[in-house]
Amino acid sequence: MNIHAIRAIYAFEMARAWRTLLQSIIAPVISTSLYFVVFGAAIGHRMQQIEGVSYGAFIVPGLIMLSLLTQSISNASFAIYFPKFVGTIYEVLSAPVSAFEIVVSYVGAAATKSVILGLIILATAALFVPLRIEHPVWMLFFLVLTAITFSLFGFIIGIWADGFEKLQLVPLLIVTPLTFLGGSFYSINMLPPFWQTIALFNPVVYLISGFRWSFYGISDVHVGISVGMTLVFLALCLAILGWIFQTGYRLKS
Repeated sequence: MNIHAIRAIYAFEMARAWRTLLQSIIAPVISTSLYFVVFGAAIGHRMQQIEGVSYGAFIVPGLIMLSLLTQSISNASFAIYFPKFVGTIYEVLSAPVSAFEIVVSYVGAAATKSVILGLIILATAALFVPLRIEHPVWMLFFLVLTAITFSLFGFIIGIWADGFEKLQLVPLLIVTPLTFLGGSFYSINMLPPFWQTIALFNPVVYLISGFRWSFYGISDVHVGISVGMTLVFLALCLAILGWIFQTGYRLKS
């Protein structure tokens, strides 16, 4: 394994994040903090507790997951799309660096930025609402696993996209609505039986449910199912990336 190549690409991507600190970290934290102010502090006092958890605290895992999903996809998709756009991707592909090392470096940097952002948002949330984390190891596990999985998904989107507008197409039109409908602001157990069944077809439900369980010990679906669904999506992304590098889809043309 070419550790020097992985370290060089990883360091370059992390350095770009620090150069664009306002866009990469500060803006998502501020936008998420507005949710805490509006839903947690203002509306939360007027709502009943959900399964023994105050409404303001209940929505924290969902809001962290919302930022984590969108930022993981955006970070990874732009990281691979920009070299394609300027033509420097051919230097990377012609260098003595394997496909595995390319994916590890780009996805690793994107996932690292997303995890840092998630932890900052978690610390910010503690300023607005009372929090408790019953399973901190599982919380970190879900945080890292989700960041890696959706960074892989974003990497695929970055390869597939042939224009800047397509980079935002999936996060804005698919991932964000699925997150809002996946139990970020409510428990799917509050829905009528028919809509509960429909909600189970939303993959984000399993992510948010497992992540919320790590905080309060409550979940809409069993935590084992949440982990299993995430691992299945991770394996699917890895399979697609393997096919992309094997065929050169939108990389060598």
